Amino acid sequence: MSTTAYIYVSKKSSGNLEIGLSRGVWGWHTSGLDRANARAAVQSLKEGDLIVFGYGGPANRVPPGEWADVSLRRVVVTQVTNPYFVEHAPVWSDAEYPERIGIDVLDEEEDVHGSALGAAGMEALRLSSNKQGVAILQAGTSVVTNLADALPPVEPGSGDGSIDHDGEENAVARVLVRREQAKLRRRLLKGANQATCALCGRTLPVRFIRAAHIKRRSAASREERLQLANVMPACLLGCDELFEHGYVHVTSDGSIAVSDKANTTPDLAAAAKALEGRTVAEYGPSREPFFTWHCDNVVG
Repeated sequence: MSTTAYIYVSKKSSGNLEIGLSRGVWGWHTSGLDRANARAAVQSLKEGDLIVFGYGGPANRVPPGEWADVSLRRVVVTQVTNPYFVEHAPVWSDAEYPERIGIDVLDEEEDVHGSALGAAGMEALRLSSNKQGVAILQAGTSVVTNLADALPPVEPGSGDGSIDHDGEENAVARVLVRREQAKLRRRLLKGANQATCALCGRTLPVRFIRAAHIKRRSAASREERLQLANVMPACLLGCDELFEHGYVHVTSDGSIAVSDKANTTPDLAAAAKALEGRTVAEYGPSREPFFTWHCDNVVG
């Protein structure tokens, strides 16, 4: 069974949270994990388990249960990518925090009411706050499931153009990654009812348009995932799949080329050939590194 850990981040550590999220790692003072069972809890987390970071809550010196109806300024849901390890390479400027765990951000939300995380999740964060940010563990992922269900939709409508290209096995993680996709779509499409595919140039209802990462989400850093330079509108009439799997790619002058992969069948080759020579929309210096990554790692 999967485990969910809850970690409360104090105001003075908010800068460290940003660094940790950007670098994909979180750490503790050795002395901080010397207290009862704190190190064993962190060591028990395995790849794929969830960690919920909370920040901006009320006073923590209150009786159990009194955080159930309050709000947190920020909640970040992450997934363990690298279980417990010890490393002394500098990450944070104020201290070493050598006992670490690798993490990947699944979702970030602001002004989250306690009802979204539920009484159990909020109590775990209150306990973590009282214990200087140690991890408080709960079996299962039901609290995060409830959070995903309780959050308001990012944009109305069911036709959101979402496709799971990263093969995320955790159902909760899939839901949260789709929220990220919806947020990107909102920024990219700006509420329009129609959009133009960057590859084929067809203008379509937005339900047929995906906010496609150029550098795959699974390989991109947190910052890269959120940069619009790494996102392009790609239609679901074939362009998204042709690009995603490397049947077509974008060259250094911004034109679309066909890879040898497209020769699997004549019809696939013909579909890719229809894009050959077109100039991808809004190609420029900020997007070039992402297209280069795609060419080197997906096509090449």
